[in-house]
Amino acid sequence: MKMNKLITTVVMCFSMMMFSALTSFATENGNQASVNGPEGSMAGAIPPPGMYLLSYTNYFHSDRFNDSDGNSVVPGFEVTGTVETLRTVFVSKQKFLGGNLGVQAILPFVSLSVKNPLGSDTKSGMGDLCVGVFDSWHFKNWHFAFGPEVFLPIGDYDKNDIANIGSNYYTFEPVFAFTYLSDGGFEVSSKFMYNINTENNDTNYKSGDEFHFDGFVGQHFKKITTGFNGYAYKQITDDKLNGDKYLDGNKGQVVGVGPEIAFNYHQIGFHFKLHKEFAVENKAVTDKLWFRMNFSF
Repeated sequence: MKMNKLITTVVMCFSMMMFSALTSFATENGNQASVNGPEGSMAGAIPPPGMYLLSYTNYFHSDRFNDSDGNSVVPGFEVTGTVETLRTVFVSKQKFLGGNLGVQAILPFVSLSVKNPLGSDTKSGMGDLCVGVFDSWHFKNWHFAFGPEVFLPIGDYDKNDIANIGSNYYTFEPVFAFTYLSDGGFEVSSKFMYNINTENNDTNYKSGDEFHFDGFVGQHFKKITTGFNGYAYKQITDDKLNGDKYLDGNKGQVVGVGPEIAFNYHQIGFHFKLHKEFAVENKAVTDKLWFRMNFSF
């Protein structure tokens, strides 16, 4: 899952024209393999052994792209998109270090519309595939999960296109998640991720390492859970072009926060979320609406 990468692909083509003559490499900047914000309540509580399907629907809109000082740098910029992401999870009865082993696959289907001073463009199709394995543990009030994920660049990509829904490089992402749920229903959950990106061989551009996490604080009532969901993202290492530091490093950051409400109906879970972003650097400033359903088999 990788929407911030998809959202900002086009705008850097224009903004880098204002900074340098390396326009063809500009699509790398602002990209991100896994989107911020999809996880919230019960993020660290992997379900019991079985097969599960999760559907994430994400609508997003941005009309501002910030530079490293938080200033808007691209006049007339606008991006709108919808992503339907399917996540299949299998939790086995096999034990490892006391936890249950599992595997998962995540595949987004993206519809993207872009406007900027260079023109307008639309693109739809499959994004990059994410696969992973994990181990999960459950205690009275605590739940934990840990495992590696890999993003495979199968999404449509062309370095000459304004908009791209694929990255054209691999991303390796170790993940750790936890959930604390008190006897009285108070919950704190978070999922921590560290992205290690390979080089895009079409552009000789390598995006820097990134750290980000999703979080939730809220209360479980008899039939409903409410609280605040959010995320924070910070790029750790510099971007590189042809092996050298690109500009000032082009490091991105963003913080997002908003309400979340969740409830279950029979064996289906429903989650609704809104996100508003601030403290944004070298990324699009994006409003997001989320709807998620969980199915068990």
